[in-house]
Amino acid sequence: MPISFTSSRISLLKREIADIQQRIGNDKIKIGKALAKIKQLQKDIKRGPLSADVSSKESQLKKLDSEVNRLTDAQTELTKQLSVKNAELRQQLAKSQEQKQQPNKQEQ
Repeated sequence: MPISFTSSRISLLKREIADIQQRIGNDKIKIGKALAKIKQLQKDIKRGPLSADVSSKESQLKKLDSEVNRLTDAQTELTKQLSVKNAELRQQLAKSQEQKQQPNKQEQ
């Protein structure tokens, strides 16, 4: 495989890894905000048990809980993707090192 192909593949993998890491970070922030909102809604329900208000807040709790579950599943998938990309990057970096050393071996 030519060195230029390997180096462009390495660059692409680094960009993909950075993108996945950013998505993981963004999702963690969203999860944190949703959990904080859930906690606040639970406190509000305990404080003022008006039936119409409670029903609305319970509905919001369900929606937020579902969002947290969805984001947690997405985090799991992104973490798997990140592991695969990191492994591929290590492999490509090793190939690149090997390709750089091959011309030196041929000169000897």
